[in-house]
Amino acid sequence: MKNYDASKIFVTYDSEGLNGARRLLEASGAGELFKPGMKVALKPNLVVAKPASSGATTSPEIVAGTVELLKDRGVTDITIMEGAWAGDSTERAWQVCGYRELEKKYGVHLLDLKKDRTRGVSVAGIKMEVCASPLEVDRLVNMPVLKGHCQTVMTCALKNLKGCIPDSEKRRFHSIGLHRPIAALNLAIRPDFILVDALCGDISFEEGGNPLEMNTIIAGSDPVKIDSYGASLMNIPSSEIEHLCLAEEMGIGAAEIRPEDVVNVGGRQIPARPSVLPSAVRKLAQYIEERDACSVCYAGLIRALYRGKLRGLNGKISIGQGFKGVTGDGTGYGDCAGGFETVIPGCPPRGYYS
Repeated sequence: MKNYDASKIFVTYDSEGLNGARRLLEASGAGELFKPGMKVALKPNLVVAKPASSGATTSPEIVAGTVELLKDRGVTDITIMEGAWAGDSTERAWQVCGYRELEKKYGVHLLDLKKDRTRGVSVAGIKMEVCASPLEVDRLVNMPVLKGHCQTVMTCALKNLKGCIPDSEKRRFHSIGLHRPIAALNLAIRPDFILVDALCGDISFEEGGNPLEMNTIIAGSDPVKIDSYGASLMNIPSSEIEHLCLAEEMGIGAAEIRPEDVVNVGGRQIPARPSVLPSAVRKLAQYIEERDACSVCYAGLIRALYRGKLRGLNGKISIGQGFKGVTGDGTGYGDCAGGFETVIPGCPPRGYYS
């Protein structure tokens, strides 16, 4: 196996996640990061209980390929760690997303970070509670999905660590600006390796439903560079992704990508097939008045508008924690905006965009 160069980005093209992940790990030399006796954690994106084919969650096949390589390297203590977004169940995601099958087949552990102990940290001037278990392993592998996001434009390596904080902090991040705490979180938790599922992420919505078949897997160690490269695949300038720019300012990584930084380790590149473009989110956002809204609630509203579920409402729809205690004649979405004349209740509202 070749020596691993942490300054590079490694890319492979494959519609089969298991084979692609193994090829990428072997050809990049990343296997040398893992030694027998190590305690290794894998952190996928299981934000909602939807299969990977929806474009929302990390393919269990990519995780399986990684587990197989780890076992070949003599690693037996392997834990898959995740905490679904506020309002959804990690336990349900384990089942729906195929991770219970991985548990049975490979003997790996599944840890719901919603139930984990927390540890207080202070980074970049921000105090936050983070889950303890990701800090207590020998190697942490971040396994995000490359996809769009209705509030942060895109989500990949940097934002995926939000699953490593309790639900109370997930909500608080939105009330203190979202972007800066996301960047700062990557100072508190520093994965050793990143393996990105870009097989069919939804380029418009973090909750899936409009997948883009890219048949690509990306790997590296610099989350800023990884996210910058992912943004380029989605035709998004990295300068438009605020948490990415802040992470670079904090010294977490470098956004610049030179041609020699990207190593193609094989596979057949298949043209992507888009369905819904990110511009759709921007068009829908003009109908929303948002103040410190949580992702799950905001995504639900965007999705409801996209599917025409909220037609006939007058004026902008108010959403977010900033509307607590506010009254008005318009429409409020979610319990935080419950003081308006028309209210779509819930935390988050359910049944309006299913």
